[in-house]
Amino acid sequence: MKAEDLDLRELLCFDPAGGPISFAGQRALLLDAVALGLLRKELLTILGGEAARMVLTRFGYAHGWRTAEALKDAFPWDDEAQWRRAGGRLHMLQGLVVVRNTPSEELEQGVFAEASWQESYEAEQHLLHLGQADTAVCWTLAGFASGYLSRCNQREIYCIEDRCRGKGDSCCHLVGRAREDWGAELGEHLRYYQTECLDAALREVTGELRRVERKLRARKRDLGADATEPVAGIVARSAEMRRVIEIARRVASSDATVLVTGESGVGKERVARLIHDESARAVGPFVTLNCGALPESLLETELFGYVRGAFTGAAHDRVGLFEAASGGTLFLDEIGEMPATMQVKLLRVLQEGEVRRVGETALRKIDVRLVAATHRDLAADVASARFRQDLYYRLRVVELDVPPLRDRRDDILPLARAYLIAAAERDRRKVTSLSPAAAHQLVRYGWPGNVRELANAMERAVVFASSDRVELDDLPEAIAHALPATPAGGEVRSLADVERDYILAVLRRCEGNRAQAAAQLQIGVATLYRKLKQYGAAAEQAPGPALPA
Repeated sequence: MKAEDLDLRELLCFDPAGGPISFAGQRALLLDAVALGLLRKELLTILGGEAARMVLTRFGYAHGWRTAEALKDAFPWDDEAQWRRAGGRLHMLQGLVVVRNTPSEELEQGVFAEASWQESYEAEQHLLHLGQADTAVCWTLAGFASGYLSRCNQREIYCIEDRCRGKGDSCCHLVGRAREDWGAELGEHLRYYQTECLDAALREVTGELRRVERKLRARKRDLGADATEPVAGIVARSAEMRRVIEIARRVASSDATVLVTGESGVGKERVARLIHDESARAVGPFVTLNCGALPESLLETELFGYVRGAFTGAAHDRVGLFEAASGGTLFLDEIGEMPATMQVKLLRVLQEGEVRRVGETALRKIDVRLVAATHRDLAADVASARFRQDLYYRLRVVELDVPPLRDRRDDILPLARAYLIAAAERDRRKVTSLSPAAAHQLVRYGWPGNVRELANAMERAVVFASSDRVELDDLPEAIAHALPATPAGGEVRSLADVERDYILAVLRRCEGNRAQAAAQLQIGVATLYRKLKQYGAAAEQAPGPALPA
């Protein structure tokens, strides 16, 4: 028998009345792909990326090894080469992936096996539940290929996925080499196959449990004026953000549709996550979609799903995000970018509680709580007929406006320190604090990019820091050299303080050149010297508080 002779009708045995199912002589189970995708999401959420990848890779490796053993004597193979090739064929028959093996005569030197994958269920489910990744995500499939080939060839064969649909490539691609033929590239992948990785996983789980305990303790106490501990990842030292959190918690107890508004980068998705986590739907999925990132045709299939044959390329049924989020929350970001025709269809779903997959006539009931977000002024869009008024009011049962970072300055330093610690841990740097000048500059800066800009600034500062603390010069130039501006909120400062800060900021922008600073300030050099003498030590540091000009 050849690998190509394997036939699903002969491999799959079952009793129409019910009972155990066998596949290739072994008991098999029918599992919905979405269920496996939700399992992946839960593993990543609970265990973290490293531990989840280790579990799924080792599972795939063990599955591949056992399958190779089971198939060896299950069929009268023409030769052992056919047995070795049967693993890919089996994956196709199981519906996991479509495999296109590179012919042996076309393999590069040192390459044991090479294949392109289409329709990978792992990449599909990762995109569905978690969005696009930065690295390849077909961990179980790559583990299976490694385990199968290692057992068949009685040597260590490891397969690495160098292209993946889960990270934006057009297809998935796998290369397999013997351990000795891999270079340093194998090192970062090999640990996911080894039992030593379990210790790291346990440490990660322990850390996650401790973080959950801290979150629970924080939830049990009321947020007072001195509250500093993050709530669901949201820093809420300022009165403005404490009010947002209070409203979000009150809204969470109902199933009302919520519209979260605010400038780009203020943390609208975190507020939506808080509403989900504090609700009775917290045990269900939290599914997100950026409405502005997809064209109308793809947006419809993403939201509502499609049936096989609905359009060219629809080779199988696919659930939409409304169905995938059943029992949980669907978060539609940038709802203001949704095309007008899709607004009509979304309104109908919200009113009827039913969806119709593309290419299907039947309606399907859904049980989803919708949270939408936008940085646009939807009221103005309604007035200009760009956004449907009926959909606007249907979404705006409860509206939560997240204030920009410049209007909640009490949150800036706690946020900065949290992002600083996180970035230092990722980069394995011992950067633990901010210098007084850097902290002063962060508080005074206007943050047009809001929390997202702050996070990026801290990541950059960790890269450039030469000691265990971030100095002013480690901050991005636009922040370090920004000039003071109008005080935010109800803050009132004396004219003398404003003048001092502005003069020192200009001096710093001129890199200490007093003649140039005096010229820009349109004052005499002698006047500048006299004022700097009044400022004393502050003039030597010239921290230059950072509000945008």
